[in-house]
Parts: sequence; structure tokens; C-alpha cells
Amino acid sequence: MLIFNNIVMILEKYWGLFLQGIGITLLLSAVAVFFGVIIGSLLALMRLSKFHIGSVRPLNLIAGIYVEIIRGTPLLLQLYFFFFLLPMMIPALQTSAHFSITLALCLNSGAYVAEVIRAGISAVDKGQTEAARSLGLNARQTMMKVVFPQAVKNILPALCNEFVSIIKETSLASTFFVGDLMTTYKTINGVTYLSIEPLIIVGIIYFLLTFTLSKGIAVLERRLKTSD
Repeated sequence: MLIFNNIVMILEKYWGLFLQGIGITLLLSAVAVFFGVIIGSLLALMRLSKFHIGSVRPLNLIAGIYVEIIRGTPLLLQLYFFFFLLPMMIPALQTSAHFSITLALCLNSGAYVAEVIRAGISAVDKGQTEAARSLGLNARQTMMKVVFPQAVKNILPALCNEFVSIIKETSLASTFFVGDLMTTYKTINGVTYLSIEPLIIVGIIYFLLTFTLSKGIAVLERRLKTSD
């Protein structure tokens, strides 16, 4: 009963902080996925590029190394790198915590989105490409008019899932106090000396955000399947 009373007290007193935390969490996630899609699209096209110098495909190699490094290292390590090490290595990049964290999230998301887009494009039947080329379409026209419209049905649900994942991963940004939901928890914990109650509230908020989005994704997937 005491825990319930404390939860009610915290909500009454600090509801504004929770709303702010939700807003910053969603903003960080949306920006990360938006620029992640741009970065990921470029990386996916590089991975699929047939350009080569001798037996080496440099674009494919560069994109592959980037994706493997990002996917092979913890996000928290990447956040530390952009927050501490990058400004030390390049003094001109003395930026705010929000910019550093957002940049790290964007680059991290880009690596995962690249694989989502590459897989979506690769899943399209190669016969579609061959048929388009036999009709006189060049490589760019084939990609934009034939392959990509079909790949979107495979890509969209996975992109939405990436958004859900990023929402949870932004919790790591609280290490740098950027105002997200977990930062809200730390702030309230520091003022009230209550640990369990604000953690329960934050956990419920995260669950409601991700659960609602997951249900929306399920509806989107069903509609895409019925439109085939």
C-alpha cells in the first residue's frame, strides 16, 4: 500500500517531468530512425553495388566494415565514444550532449536499417529485375519502379520494429542525462530517495509505448499481406 501511495504522490508532483521524458525519448527515437533510414539506404545500396576495381568491390567493402563494426560493438560503448573520445580526437567537434548522443543513435540505427533494406530488396524475385531490364529499363529505373515498391512491403514492418527497439535503447542515453525517461527516473530518485516507485512508473510507460507501437505494427503487417 505504501508503494502505491508513493506512486500516486510521484505522479501528482512530477507528472510534468514524466511528460518531458516521454517527449525527449520519442524525439530521440524518431530522429535516430529518420536519419538511420537515410544512412541505411545509402549503406544498403553500397552493399548491393556491383561497382568493382579488379576483384574488389570497394563500396560493398566499406559499407560492410561499417555495418559489422556498429553491429559488433555495444551501443553504450558507441555513446561513450561520441560523447568523450570524438571531441578529443577532433577538437572542432566540441558539441552538446544531446547532439553527440543523437549522432551515435543515428549512426547505430543506420547500420541495422541498412541490413533491413538490403534484405528487403534481396527478397524481391530476381526475375522481376530481369523482366524489367528486358523491357528496356536501366538499373536506376528498375530499382525505383519495380524492385523498391515491392521491397517496401518487406521493409516497413522491420523499420517499425527498429523504432520500437530504439525507444528502449534510448534508456542508455540517461548515462549522459539528456532528459529521456530514465533520466527522469534518476532525477526523481535523487530528489525523493525513492528507487522502486519511479522505476515502476518508468517501466509501465516504456511498456505502454512499445506495446502500442507493436500492436500498430501487427495491424500494418496484416494490411500489407492482404494487399498482395
